[in-house]
Amino acid sequence: MTMTEAEKKQRIESMIRVDQAGEYGATRIYAGQLAVMGDRAPGAGEIAAMAQQEADHRARFDALMAERGVRPTLLQPIWDKAGFALGAVTALIGPEAAMACTAAIETEIERHYTQQLEELGEEDPELSAMVTEFRDDEREHHDAAINAGAERAPVYGLMSGAIRLGCRVAIGLSKRI
Repeated sequence: MTMTEAEKKQRIESMIRVDQAGEYGATRIYAGQLAVMGDRAPGAGEIAAMAQQEADHRARFDALMAERGVRPTLLQPIWDKAGFALGAVTALIGPEAAMACTAAIETEIERHYTQQLEELGEEDPELSAMVTEFRDDEREHHDAAINAGAERAPVYGLMSGAIRLGCRVAIGLSKRI
């Protein structure tokens, strides 16, 4: 079945909307972690660097949304509070739990971006280039989190599974709402 131009446009807008929402959520998670950890806790410097990279990603998606007239998800106020709370709670548990949060989320975002790239093909070179670049950055964040002790966090498997499930739900909702 071939898509109409309107359907293709709607699909691309959905991709941009969910990607911007994800980058926004990441900035809020890191803000919550840094609010609890401060700048002297173990791993805080690494978290601050990842937070800056996510802020750059978000700014680029914000610009793409404005350029193409794509509306943000209506759930952004929820992602604001939920992201900050997730970051704060994981940081309260400890630096390894904060890194476990990063590892779990980046696992899902890498998977999401890879699926988008497969779906996009050559259809939108500008979006494909951004998604490829950001996916590679997210892989680096994942690896940094693992190297910083994410898997040593208390109840790592349970925490990772719950965060990954929440991330998949947020992706699914943000595509549509």
